[in-house]
Amino acid sequence: MTRWIDTHCHLDASEFDADRGQVREAARAAGVAHCVIPAVARGNWDAVRALAHAGGDSYALGIHPLYTASVGEEDLRALEQSLARWRDDPRLVAIGEIGLDGFAPGLDDAHQERLLRAQLRLARHFGLPVILHVRKSADRVLKALRELPVAGGIAHAFNGSAQQAQAFVALGFRLGFGGAATFERALHLRRLAAGLPLDALVLETDAPDIPPQWLYRDAAARAQGAPQGRNSPAELPRIGQAVAALRGMAPGLLAAATGRNACAALPRLAALV
Repeated sequence: MTRWIDTHCHLDASEFDADRGQVREAARAAGVAHCVIPAVARGNWDAVRALAHAGGDSYALGIHPLYTASVGEEDLRALEQSLARWRDDPRLVAIGEIGLDGFAPGLDDAHQERLLRAQLRLARHFGLPVILHVRKSADRVLKALRELPVAGGIAHAFNGSAQQAQAFVALGFRLGFGGAATFERALHLRRLAAGLPLDALVLETDAPDIPPQWLYRDAAARAQGAPQGRNSPAELPRIGQAVAALRGMAPGLLAAATGRNACAALPRLAALV
């Protein structure tokens, strides 16, 4: 069976509370050999670590930009303490999900940036790669990375320009592609998925978010009562097949290449997959 790596999956999310174990087993049966489970806030650091150990997966610890409003120095100290405590845990593969969000209303840009830079300093101190949230913020994130270089990582759910893609790759990052690339109207994103160097790509679901086209329900359908399809890691092989078709290559070859890329981006993965 083809083996896939989901480099970004929020298995701890409340959407999976009723059937989390079955979701992971369904993904395994579909060929998803490994999931990387990034944290989003102090309150779920223990949960992502426990899930990674229980499921044979891996995790990242960090503070997501959407959760920064109430975050202060105490939370950064707690993150540093947790990273120090688990620094030798082979399943701790990155600091993340961290970054900047220029889309969601009401966020303090300066505060987001302070927290990003603080977490980049922690990544430098602990020698860990980072998993980046880069939504309408690529140039600002790139500026921070140039000033505070880290050991590479993944720019998750990448949707920037070709020039920005090249800039992330030049800094040692791989670019995450998932369900958004399955939409026929996502022309720019599909061109990136098809045309970027193969060694720049990793695959992800961001489950339960960013559903692929076959799970998506538009506003009209939702207004009529159709539920939004819940994304899950079991969708990764079909997402991978869609990306492979864009590149004109066999899905198995894409799975092998993106698996190697994931291990290059997050070196501790190599001993786990």
